[in-house]
Order: sequence, then structure tokens, then C-alpha cells
Amino acid sequence: MTLRERCYSKSLPPVAGYTAKDITVLEGLDPVRKRPGMYIGGVGTAGLHHLVWEILDNAVDEAMNGFASNIALTLHPDGSSITISDDGRGIPVDKHPATKKSALEVIFTVLHAGGKFEHGSYKTAGGLHGVGASVVNALSSELRATVRRDGAAWEMAFRRGKPTGPLKHTGPARGSGTTIFFHPDPTVFPKVEFDPAMIRERLEVVSYIHKGVRVTFENEVERTKEVFQHEEGLSDYLKKIVDERGAKPVHDLPFVHARDGDPRLDLVLQWTEATDEHVRSYVNGIPTGSGGTHENGLRAGLGKAVRNYLDTHSLSPKGVTLVAEDIREGLTGVLSIFIQEPQFQGQTKDRLNNPELTSAVDSAVRPALEHWLNHNRSIAEAIVGRVILAARAREASRAAQAEVTRKTATGRLNLPGKLSDCTGAGRDDSELFVVEGDSAGGSAKQGRDRTRQAILPLRGKVMNTEGLTLAKVLENKELADLVTALGCGMGKNFDLGRLRYGKVVILADADSDGHHIATLLLTFLYRHLPQLIAAGKVFLAQPPLYRIDVGKETHWALDDAHRDRILKQHGNGRGNPEMTRFKGLGEMMPKVLWETTLNPKTRRLLRVEIADQIVTDRVINELMGKDASARFRFIMERADEAQELDV
Repeated sequence: MTLRERCYSKSLPPVAGYTAKDITVLEGLDPVRKRPGMYIGGVGTAGLHHLVWEILDNAVDEAMNGFASNIALTLHPDGSSITISDDGRGIPVDKHPATKKSALEVIFTVLHAGGKFEHGSYKTAGGLHGVGASVVNALSSELRATVRRDGAAWEMAFRRGKPTGPLKHTGPARGSGTTIFFHPDPTVFPKVEFDPAMIRERLEVVSYIHKGVRVTFENEVERTKEVFQHEEGLSDYLKKIVDERGAKPVHDLPFVHARDGDPRLDLVLQWTEATDEHVRSYVNGIPTGSGGTHENGLRAGLGKAVRNYLDTHSLSPKGVTLVAEDIREGLTGVLSIFIQEPQFQGQTKDRLNNPELTSAVDSAVRPALEHWLNHNRSIAEAIVGRVILAARAREASRAAQAEVTRKTATGRLNLPGKLSDCTGAGRDDSELFVVEGDSAGGSAKQGRDRTRQAILPLRGKVMNTEGLTLAKVLENKELADLVTALGCGMGKNFDLGRLRYGKVVILADADSDGHHIATLLLTFLYRHLPQLIAAGKVFLAQPPLYRIDVGKETHWALDDAHRDRILKQHGNGRGNPEMTRFKGLGEMMPKVLWETTLNPKTRRLLRVEIADQIVTDRVINELMGKDASARFRFIMERADEAQELDV
């Protein structure tokens, strides 16, 4: 015996006791009852409801191919049995040539038997494997099929997959259609109790995907009856999704595209202010929760269309690189396709695997969306603005996630020592004044309403944050203190609900230096805390630059133009007006600062709003970015307009 033979003889276990009689052959529907998870994904809630979807999809297939216009589902009072009916052609009841049994019996008792393997009966269908009806039958303690066709009614009953009697002719009937009653087997499912809300949602979706089809849901448990019918189809569905998600759309008119052929395609898209992408896809009416090749094609075509629009109109932003996720951020959409030979991943049909669908959907979506963008310029620019905002936020967040977490810890908040907080922080009427300089901060602290108004003085001019990473920005103590005082975090840690103040007010001098500081702070907020501006939380205070005394009257002028208007209006015939120009907020007495700038009853505040995202992004990039050529061009083009420089 060789060394190899000796090794094998020692390592192989004995085979006695394992013979041909140990091989089990499962026949008929026994495989389904033995391993139900293989066919319906499991015996929990999802698997139980999958039985409903299998029978419902058969009714939908009739409607999809133009043979049915009404589908009805009834949840019976026991909450554990269901009847589904349609007014389609009705399941054939004549003898099958191979089995010599009625076609109805074959469909419900033989795996892989159905009318959807060839295209003569169905152009497109959700049921493809011929196992849906038989699986439901196998896993039901009772199933009863009633068929109306050719002027007659037929009925056949089953118990746990096996007929309890022959197919019966029950009399004459008008019209045609199929009705299936079934009760899932409690020996298979630990809990047989259907969820009316889940069923209702699925039925409503059917009415959106197949517009015009009338879908009725009768809930005998709660004694309610609802009818779903949507003539606008996916457009109505998109509106419902957007409303439910509560994200404000960035454009009113959604993109709607329908195309006949193979694949037949229906698509609606709308960008919103949400921070995630939400696309629901369907193949032959079947929801594909895990996506697949059709969704890949949609993403590819969408990305190309938006990029082509950006390039064509020279709208690509400077200083940031757009990625596919930026284009799709905030996107809400519904994609429904109908094809002859879908290749689903498993019987639960949760993902589409047809490789040819990626290029087919791509080539259908890209030119249609690009054409729509070019013919709806205002909408397109709103979308582009949303995309650029997403890119800026992504790069800022990614650059310093660890730094942000450290600087804005969600535990105990260590407020900056120079912050003079208010006693009512956290209230909607509380305000944080970000003040230029310690001197102005001192006057503001003395003149404020301590219960509602907090003061954070900043030393000198803060850094220009345009084009800087968040990690670099937060190395600046002044800005880090501001973030800490706000308490709402940044990047992925941002939570508007943790904002400690109802208003964030920038209070800088009314001169050119003050305007520069305000611009630097606005750049920081726009690039790194844009959610505050979007929520309407950021304001600019309007302190006076001049005090003008005309007789016994005192007037406050915001700037030179305002001063001239006051002098023209009140100066004639009242003696010589006395005028004082403030060098800074620190020169104002606390009482004066309160009356002119802090008192809600007498002050003037400007809310910071973004009217045009694209223009705003471009202006900030040109005025504050590293490339000086745009600023030089701006100055040279407007040099003759300068009359007096505040240097």
C-alpha cells in the first residue's frame, strides 16, 4: 500500500448506513411545504403577505395586458383569509392535452405550469415561473378557485395543495373573470394575521402603476371599503410620495416621460430639499425594492443628462468636483418598466437582473431628460443649484468628519467663555448676535435683553472659508466658538432641532469693514451651515452709520444714501442739522444700540435668503475664491462707477 493509500484509508469515515433508501424524493407540491422559505422567502410576516402578492399579481397581469379593468381584494372578518377577484378572461378550465386534467387544476397543483412562458397569451407579466398559484395553494389550509368564462361558472376546492373534489360546473354566468379565496395554513405560518395597512398600500400602488384600473379594497375586519383609481398614474404617485416625505420640491413641474416599445417605460422625477435619494422601481408591476439593472440604467442616463446640461451652458462649479451622488441627492422618482422576459432574482422578484436593461433605460432616459432641461431653463437652473449645493456640502462634510465630531460633541456642551448667553436659550424667540469686536460686544452686552439675546463677540476679521476644508476652517478659534455656541453641529452631525437660538443675527459695523466681516461670516454659513440659511434662521442687523439731529428730532441713517434722503426731507427750513458718523458699534452707548439695533420693536433686520442657488454660488466663488481674475474683471468693468472709496 502506498503512502497516499494509507492516508486515505485512515481519514475516510465509514459509509455503512447511508444507502439509496436514505434519498428522499419530494413529489407534487411537497417541496413547497417542506421548504417554504425557498419559494416565499420565509414564514414570517413578509412570507405570509407574499401569498397575497402572488394571487394579486396574476389579476394585475390580466389588467396589464388589457383584459381586465377591475380588481377587488376582500380581507374577511377573521383577518386571516382573503378573496381576490378580477374581470379578466378567467383561468382556462378545458382539459390539458398532456395531463388530461383541467387547466385550472394543473395551474394550482403543478409547479412551473402557467400561461406566461410563451408570449401568445401575455405580452408582459409579473408571474413568470409558473409557481405562484401552486405555491399559494400548497401553503393554504383551504383554497377555492371560481372562474367565469364562456357563459358558465366553474369552481374547484383544494386543501393543503390537493383537490378536495373535481372541477364543478356551478351554473350559467355573465361576463368573465377569476376569484380566488385562500386561508394560509396555520401549521406552516406561526401567525396567520394579515396587515390591512400593508395590503392597502400595495393595492394603491397597483392603481398608480396601471393607471385607469379600478382597484377595490374591502376590509371586513374594520368594516371599510376603499376604491383606488388614478387616471394620471405615476404623476399622482410622485405627488403622494413627495407629500409623505415632507421634503420641499426645488421645482414645481416634475419630469414625466413615457415610452412605448420594449421596454415600455414610464418615469417621473422631481428634485427636493431632502438629503437622500428616493426612487421606487417596478417591473411589470412588481416592486423591485433591491433595484437592479433598470435602476442602474436610470442613474446612468440621469447623470449624463445633467452633466451634459452643465457643460453645454457652462454651469459647472469652480472649486468642487461633482459626483453621481450629488446629482441624485434629493431626487424623488418612480420608474416603471414592462418587458417580455424579465430575469428576477428568486421567486420573491425583489431585484431585476436583465443585463440589457441598463443600456436600454440609459438610452431612453438621457435624451428625454436633457431635452426637458433645455426647454425648461428656470427649472433646470433650480436643479443645478441643488446639485451644486449637495456637492459643496459633501466635500465639506467628508473633509473633516472627525474634526466636526470633536468640535461639536453631542454630550455636554462646553460653551465659549466669551459668549454672554441668555437665560432663555433654546426658546424660539431667543437670538444670538455675532458681533464684530470686543468693544462692540461690550456695548451689546450692556444694552441687550438678557432673557432672550445672547452676544458672541469675534476678534477681528474671521478667515475666508471659501475653498477651505472643514477641518481647516475649524482650526480657527472664532469660527469653532461660533459652531459650539450654535449647538446644532455640522456636516452629517447637523441637527436643526439642537440649534440653541431661534435667530442667528450678524451684527457688524455699517462701514465697509463691517460689510466685509459680514460677507466673511455669510460665506462660512453658506458653505458649511447652509441648512441655517435654508431654514430662515440667519439675519443681518442694520445698525446706523449716522446720527442726524434736526431740531428736537433724531434720525438714524443706515448709509450715505439714506443720510442724503433724510437731509433732503428734513433739513430745509429747520436750521443746520447736526450729524455724527459712528466709527463703529463700540462708540454707541448701550441705550442707543438697544434702541436702534437690538430692540425688536424698533430695529430693522434683513433675513438672509437664497433666491437663485446658481447665481449665489457663482458670486461667492468669484468674490471670495482663490482665483482673482473674476474680481479683477469685476473691478475693471465697474471702475468708472466708483465715486468715493472708503479706505
